Amino acid sequence: MSFGTYARRVRDEQAAPARRYRALRCAVAEYGPLGFHATWAYLAATAVPAPDLRRDTAALLRALDILEASRRARIEEIAVFAARRRVEKAAGVRTPRGTDHLASPWRPRWPGGAGPSRLGLVAAVANRRAAFLQVPRPDPSLRSDDLRGRLMDLHGRLDACAAAYLTALGRVDDRDGPAGILAGIHRHLTPGYAPLNVPLLQWLRFAELLDYAVKATAVPHSRSLHSGAWVRSTSFSDSGRGHGLTR
Repeated sequence: MSFGTYARRVRDEQAAPARRYRALRCAVAEYGPLGFHATWAYLAATAVPAPDLRRDTAALLRALDILEASRRARIEEIAVFAARRRVEKAAGVRTPRGTDHLASPWRPRWPGGAGPSRLGLVAAVANRRAAFLQVPRPDPSLRSDDLRGRLMDLHGRLDACAAAYLTALGRVDDRDGPAGILAGIHRHLTPGYAPLNVPLLQWLRFAELLDYAVKATAVPHSRSLHSGAWVRSTSFSDSGRGHGLTR
């Protein structure tokens, strides 16, 4: 079924809350610009459910409104991109510019002119960091001691970068982004199937989300960061509800 069908089910006041909740989950499966789990965490944080989306139908509607606004912005972006590409192709430009984010639609990004919610991205990163820490490490038998050291260094740097982002509630300096970590992960990926690619691709997806979140919520270099005063806990459940966040 389509995104629109699921959206109508979410808004169906005659339906049971559980059915409306499942419909929203299905809508996120149809359109999840940050990936399913990260998008769900983002919505659950920004819709401010009380106590959670399963029992708060008003929050379900707020979450759907947020998701639909992002989807409309995405559709508008695609239309503008397609029109520009038709002109560029007619002029002989066969390859999109490297700065075109729509040329890489699989990268996480929250469309919309107002920009993403900082705390929504914090919730998304927290959710995916918990999953990242559960990913099995690469099989020691598949790598040399030197490679093992480089991979563990990448893993530690990625986790430290995520921890710093969460501790500061997303108020980080954009120089703290994981661009170097992304480059390191790409260097160890190989074309086609390789056992080492399995965990590394999961690291890569998390690193791309974190890189986007850092860039989207970066503060000016001159701003002082007193992160300890902003957060007492950055623990999030799978639904994305935060504890200790001041909105």
